[in-house]
Amino acid sequence: MPNPKVKNMPRKQQMAVKASMAEQSPNKMKQSPMLKKLSAGCKAAARRKFDVYPSAYANMWASAQGRKGKC
Repeated sequence: MPNPKVKNMPRKQQMAVKASMAEQSPNKMKQSPMLKKLSAGCKAAARRKFDVYPSAYANMWASAQGRKGKC
């Protein structure tokens, strides 16, 4: 939950405060698992399995296999 003091600031000032907070403690701001890149092994497995690799189905399958730890 954002700090109530930051919420009442103008937008530019909010962004500056958030950026300074991120610089101070990068470990506190974790990266979302949805933003992680697919590994090379998962991409290669998806290319072998699907006829058209850059597709939604192939990427979904590759990410699911990556979460399971199979590639």
